[in-house]
Formats: sequence, structure tokens, C-alpha cells
Amino acid sequence: MTGSTTQQQLGNSLIAATPAPQHPGLLHLIEALREKHGDCVAAVLYYGSCLRSGNPYEGLVDLYLIVDNYRCANTSRLAAFWNWLLPPNVFYAEFTHADQTLRCKYAVLSLDDLHRGTSRRWFHSYLWGRFSQPTALAWCRNTEVRELVAYSLAQALLTFLDRVLPALPGQGSVQSLWSGGLKLSYRAELRAESGGRSAELTAANLAFYEQVTAYAVPLLHWPVTLTDATGQLTYTSRIGKFARLRNRLGWTMRIAQGKFLSLARLLKALFTFEGGLDYIAWKLERHSGVPVEIPDKVRRYPLIFIWGLFWRLYRRGIFR
Repeated sequence: MTGSTTQQQLGNSLIAATPAPQHPGLLHLIEALREKHGDCVAAVLYYGSCLRSGNPYEGLVDLYLIVDNYRCANTSRLAAFWNWLLPPNVFYAEFTHADQTLRCKYAVLSLDDLHRGTSRRWFHSYLWGRFSQPTALAWCRNTEVRELVAYSLAQALLTFLDRVLPALPGQGSVQSLWSGGLKLSYRAELRAESGGRSAELTAANLAFYEQVTAYAVPLLHWPVTLTDATGQLTYTSRIGKFARLRNRLGWTMRIAQGKFLSLARLLKALFTFEGGLDYIAWKLERHSGVPVEIPDKVRRYPLIFIWGLFWRLYRRGIFR
């Protein structure tokens, strides 16, 4: 791609870089969710460990349902209000296919919020950090929606790189660029994964990250040069000291804001996510390897006692 590349072309290239697997189990799952939520589903985005493994029967399938609006995607006005106030709402579903169980966690996000949350105007990294990583367009309603989603994926990639480059060394490998950038993004959430998770994911998808970085460079705000002299793609950025200082202050605020928003989303899940407490426990156990028990008093009175539970889990290092 050349310097004349447009953001729409970049988005189309990103979709091509992560093709959606045509797995019968995944297709069945998508069809079941479309039947459940009706015509308001505009697109389905697929990401996470099952996308990497190629087998939706192993583990929990991670999807984003991109919808026209929140009222039609939720069963109540209250759930739709929470979806609008602090997107996305998260749901769990199980379906049987070919005598096997498909387990799915899916988040509901509007087309408008996908566009806003991936843009350079959006301060926090929750959405542009997520969608800068490998994401497959598993289904979409029509060509118009495909173009809107592609544009938003391109926004996510450009926003991520423009936000992390000033916080990282002026030169290094593209692998270190992404590993360091994802580590910053993860710090802006409450996460149960180990500190080395960003390095593991980058190493596992290095070809993707090198490819999309080369696509993005002509459209970045910062001047960046890529070199492939030794078989390893490296970058050099030219960013002034003041811009780097301002960026570091931005990440300090982003990390503080992100911890609060992550806690707010966990609390919201108690009301909008059926079985939310058990899902939270499962997720923390899965990534930390430490059993998490939900006391009866927390189940009965979550708003009163959940705070003490979170504090104890935090002190044990189960999430950061």
C-alpha cells in the first residue's frame, strides 16, 4: 500500500487480513444469535482464542453483535439504557450443534458506538485497543454495513498506533511496538491475565501485526519509517519531547479512568448479564489459575458486599 491509501482501503485490507472461518459450528451460532435478536443485528465480529484456534467448540466463542440501536437488541428499556450509558452489554449463550455444545460470550454494541469508540476523538482504549487486534467480520447485513465496519476497524488501528507510539522507544521491532502498546492498553483495564500476556499474543500473531502496521504507516499522525533489513521488521518514529510528555500524562489518566470503567462494567454485569457473578468468577479463574468463590452474602446483596470481594481479589493479585 502507498501513501495514497485511504482509510476505507485500509479497513478493507484489515478485513482481508483476518478472514472469517467458515466453520459449521460458528455459522450455526451466528444464525441462532441473529434469530434471537432479530433484524437489528447489522454485523457480527469474531475475535479471541477460538478465532486463533479455528475451533469454536473449544473454549468460549467471543463475538461482538453490532446492532442498529440498543432498544431493539435488549429485552427491556432498562437493559437498553445501561447498554447506551456504558456499552457494551455482555451476554452468555449455549447452543447444541452436531451433538456438541457451543458456548458463546457476546457483546452488544451499536454501529454508532463502534464508530465513536474507535476514533481518535475517543480517549479511552477499551474499543480502539480491542479492535486493533485480529478481528474477523463473520457476518454482515450488506455492503454498506461492511464498509462502515471496515472504516471503524481502520480507525481502531490508526488510533491505537498514534496513541502508543509516543509512549514507546523511538525505534525497535514492530513486535516490541505491539507488545508494549497492548501492555499499555491492558493496564487501562482490570484484567486477570499475567503481565506477559501482551507479549504472548503479539508473538502468536506477529505476521498479522507486521502486515497491518505496514498498511497503517502512510496514514499515521506521527512520521514512522519501517525497515526490513535483517528479516525482522523494525520501526523508527520521530516524535518530539513535548508530545511524548503529553502522551505519558494522557496514559496516566487513561489508566486511572479505565480501572474505574472496568469496575463499573463488572457491577453493571450483575444486572444486565444473566449469571454475571458466575461468569466473572469463571473469567478470573481462567486467566489467573486461582479458584474464585462467590460468597452467599455477595449473591444475596451484591451492591453491598461486592466491594469487599473485589478488594480481596485485587490484593491477592487475581486481577490488576
